[in-house]
Amino acid sequence: MISLIACFDHEEIGSDSTHGAGSPVMSEAVERITSAFSDNTHSRDPETHASAIRKSFIFSVDQAHALHPNYPSKHEKNHAPMMNAGVVIKTNQNQRYATNGVTGFIARELAKKGWDGTKVPIQEFCVRSDCPCGSTIGPILSANTGIRAVDLGMPQLSMHSCREVMGVADLTHGLNLFKSFFKYFNEVDECLEG
Repeated sequence: MISLIACFDHEEIGSDSTHGAGSPVMSEAVERITSAFSDNTHSRDPETHASAIRKSFIFSVDQAHALHPNYPSKHEKNHAPMMNAGVVIKTNQNQRYATNGVTGFIARELAKKGWDGTKVPIQEFCVRSDCPCGSTIGPILSANTGIRAVDLGMPQLSMHSCREVMGVADLTHGLNLFKSFFKYFNEVDECLEG
């Protein structure tokens, strides 16, 4: 198993650059890694590569809009993330986020396991259907590589302003979920059928 963290530049301007998430950087990295496991060091084994893609998973992590006390009507009633209440799984039916039923389930199962046995609190966010929605690098990376992805974030107020605000507890929740991902992902993924 190879664990990899990739941090991308230019997310706020669309990710289309030579080293943004829209570039070939991630797909080339996966190809180079799988080539290293090939018997022939000069070419990629298609089955090894396909198997690696099937067994891979992306945590696309950005922030999430917390319920703003001055604008509560901007959130769906049951999808209003609160600060210091846990990591947010972000879903959008127009695929502005990469989360689907399976990838959201995997994230929830990893949260149940927690890093040290302590469950990581999870919140759900779904954009109102009458509100526009930005996107993340999750759908870009998933489309470019074929790797399953879930979009996550820690809730914050005033996103993109000069004074963004978030809860300190959510930093710990996020860290514990990331540690759980690296420790338990294979175990959770192997429990899925078909």
